[in-house]
Amino acid sequence: MKIKSTKEVLTFICLIIVSGNFFGQSKVIDLWNGKVPGAIINTEYKQIVDSADNWTKMRFVTNPTLDMYPAPKEMATGTAVIICPGGGYWGLAIDHEGVQVAKWLNGLGITAFVLKYRLPNDALMVDKSLGPMQDGQEAIRSVRRIAKEWGIDSTKIGIMGFSAGGHLASTLSTHFNEKVYEVTDSTSARPDFSLLIYPVISMEEDITHKGSQVNLLGDNPSIERKKHFSNELQVNEETPPAFLVHSMDDGAVPVQNSIGYALALKKYHVPCELHIYQSGGHGYGLGRTENTESSWPDACKKWLRARGFL
Repeated sequence: MKIKSTKEVLTFICLIIVSGNFFGQSKVIDLWNGKVPGAIINTEYKQIVDSADNWTKMRFVTNPTLDMYPAPKEMATGTAVIICPGGGYWGLAIDHEGVQVAKWLNGLGITAFVLKYRLPNDALMVDKSLGPMQDGQEAIRSVRRIAKEWGIDSTKIGIMGFSAGGHLASTLSTHFNEKVYEVTDSTSARPDFSLLIYPVISMEEDITHKGSQVNLLGDNPSIERKKHFSNELQVNEETPPAFLVHSMDDGAVPVQNSIGYALALKKYHVPCELHIYQSGGHGYGLGRTENTESSWPDACKKWLRARGFL
């Protein structure tokens, strides 16, 4: 590139600065400001991140946060999405089901938030089944509280989840009125829509992801407890619209999870779109180019536009 004038030099520098921050994280929101509900202080556990086994995982989150990725101003739609990475309620797939997804959403003009939520652990919380839901509810309330400041439409705040993060996202879509901590204002925890990608939905024995069930509910949960967290059984008229993705050959989370949730939404006349792919397996994030499931981001974009979020 040949630069001919001082004006061109300044323009070039500005372009570099803009491109460097175009999809950059700009703000970290501490959800609880040190007052985490139901927390047990245990100095033996420290938050860690490692990249073994071909995926970047975060574990032992004790201070839940929202990492904000603002939409470029010239593209901003006013829509926001809170992303819940998966990982079997054991770890958080913080890269391919978190940061990468946030940057993709930015490209659609959506402000994204990656939720680093607490993972169920009896050594770190009084009731491990409530920790993720507490963090998720407060995340939605937090984004709604700052919506005006950041140019977000408070009626266009969605929740997105992958795998076990999909269980959390569907829990937040069906248990948003459940009081799981002391709330200081009337800000709603109901998401306006949900994007559920190869989600764990059910805790029922025949279709659940056993690892997620055990990590969230323990080794021998009661029938009532399993039904309470089987979110296909908790759908009603107030459940937000949903976009779902699953693969027939998912060997970790059976496709019946998404099918059951979609049918429950249909029963209550809640708008829903379900995409089932022949192949893809599990844990593919934005997609693998050699499989048909890689087309789901484009389908999701079209659904968001049809629903008025783009």
